[in-house]
Amino acid sequence: MIYILIILGLIGLDQISKFLAVKYLVNIGSIPIIKDIFHLTYVENRGAAFGMFQNNQMIFVVVALAACIFGLYYLYKKQLNLLGKSAIILIIAGAIGNLIDRVRLGFVVDYFDFRIVWNYVFNVADVFVVIGTILLCIYIIFFENDK
Repeated sequence: MIYILIILGLIGLDQISKFLAVKYLVNIGSIPIIKDIFHLTYVENRGAAFGMFQNNQMIFVVVALAACIFGLYYLYKKQLNLLGKSAIILIIAGAIGNLIDRVRLGFVVDYFDFRIVWNYVFNVADVFVVIGTILLCIYIIFFENDK
């Protein structure tokens, strides 16, 4: 039960941040926090990572649901250490956070715009998925049994 509560809390954090992005950025477009380095920029992403596969919402819904089901199975049925559990919790929360947007809005709300690094805009759920995936890779490489 604690895993579900943590996932719900992370989803809440993601959805609140997206609500604020829509409320304050949709009519402005972009607010420079550090000019030409970091902006808050409103983007409606109809694709996946980096805007790939535009307008294929059903594929993203199916993949997100599969990731959540698989992740919940591993959380509750497999013996994982804290690193493995944290990784899966972050991936599930990020997948559901973006899934909510896709189902409710038909696109994902993105707003973090690090212009000095790349030309892509992302959100809290994306951060959860990326960090969770990195942690899961570390878990698999260093802690997963060879069964």
